[in-house]
Amino acid sequence: MLRYILFRVLQVIPVLLGTTFLIYFMVFAMPGDPVAAMFGDKVPSDAVLERLREQYNLDKPFFIQYLLYLQGLFVGDFGISFSGEPVSEILARTFPVTIKLALMAIAISLVLAIVIGLFSGLRKGRFFDNINLIIGLLFLSVPIFVVAFIAQYGLGLKLGWFNPTVGAGAPLQDLLLPAIVLGASLYATSMRLTRASVIDTLNQDFVRTAYAKGLSRGRVIPVHVLRNSLIPTITNTATDFGTLMVGATVTEGIFNVPGVGNVLFNAILKGENTTVVSFVTVMVLIYLGVNLAVDLLYAVLDPRIRYA
Repeated sequence: MLRYILFRVLQVIPVLLGTTFLIYFMVFAMPGDPVAAMFGDKVPSDAVLERLREQYNLDKPFFIQYLLYLQGLFVGDFGISFSGEPVSEILARTFPVTIKLALMAIAISLVLAIVIGLFSGLRKGRFFDNINLIIGLLFLSVPIFVVAFIAQYGLGLKLGWFNPTVGAGAPLQDLLLPAIVLGASLYATSMRLTRASVIDTLNQDFVRTAYAKGLSRGRVIPVHVLRNSLIPTITNTATDFGTLMVGATVTEGIFNVPGVGNVLFNAILKGENTTVVSFVTVMVLIYLGVNLAVDLLYAVLDPRIRYA
């Protein structure tokens, strides 16, 4: 187990280097002058432009810029944004909000997917199963911004059950509605995976053996069927978490969530290579950590899996 964990941790190094290099290159290759874009319609003097380029190392060759960024990264210095604020402070302000939103959405999606997917798998072809497949297909078909606007108008403005927008500080009660919207968008895939896995597990020899040994249905379903059916769902959940960390931009914009999505989108538009690469680096670390945790969780869920 320890050797496996060490091997996975060592894999982080080339992934980080490759990711940061590609993102840095793509941002660097974008057309336009990010320093000149800071002034909008105003035309600064050449001396001011040169001083700012020197301050942000934009006057140096690409590889020198990248090496200087890596040097700062290893000592915890993520650089300075074009607004003059340290990127580390932006990270500290926005990432906790997005992580809270992602965890709430994952929890909502996972609970609904496991419960409903289990009952659908146990009642394959019946009314409950057919209705849930239709609902799942509906959630897969409708774009998330449509669901977000409907939820914001219906549940937030008309019924008043939730705050339609997220207030200052992003309290948990304000994040609940966008978390429900994101959870609903993820629910359908996880539910269908759970359902299919439950149906497949019910036909396995060890389940028939458990019934033949006289074990009750109340023992077989949660211990033997559900436990061994969760691996596809857990794997998909790890992917969903990484997606939420970078792909909740639309939802964050609709509900005015002060999270990673909005900041990253604006940083890309402004060509702030340091901010973009720093955010992506932290996202990669979180994504790799979640996937490592999920890999280790496999052995807990399925006794047949062992790590040498």
